[in-house]
Amino acid sequence: MKDALFHLAFPTHDVAAAKRFYVDGLGCTLGRESSRAVMFGLAGHQLVAHLTTESLPSQQGIYPHHFGLVFLSKDSWRQFLEQAQANRLSFYQQPRVRFPGTSIEHHTFFLEDPSGNLLEFKHYLHESAILGEREFREIGDSSEHPAGS
Repeated sequence: MKDALFHLAFPTHDVAAAKRFYVDGLGCTLGRESSRAVMFGLAGHQLVAHLTTESLPSQQGIYPHHFGLVFLSKDSWRQFLEQAQANRLSFYQQPRVRFPGTSIEHHTFFLEDPSGNLLEFKHYLHESAILGEREFREIGDSSEHPAGS
């Protein structure tokens, strides 16, 4: 499926605030917009924020819902981190290293948009860990998963 783009729709409580966060803060390209929705381009993929008046249940920690980017170079990840810091975006989790010293080692940080959606941005030390390294059973932080999951 090399001729396909990823599409993600997510809720927002404020279209204008979403535009500021995703375009001004993250550097997304702006697509079509209406009073009820706005499209963004993030690394060539399509995001659509849809206005909702419903209260969304807040999650305890980073699971189960978040989305973001996997950077193929550490320099690109670091530049994106510096952009987020310079734009004073809301960090849900500060930059850190997960699984240090293993083949699934990666640098990560989480942002929170104005509607409480969480975004993760990471870079794996070994590109094989993006979808490989199947002998490892760790996916994410065990301390962030509720018991039994």
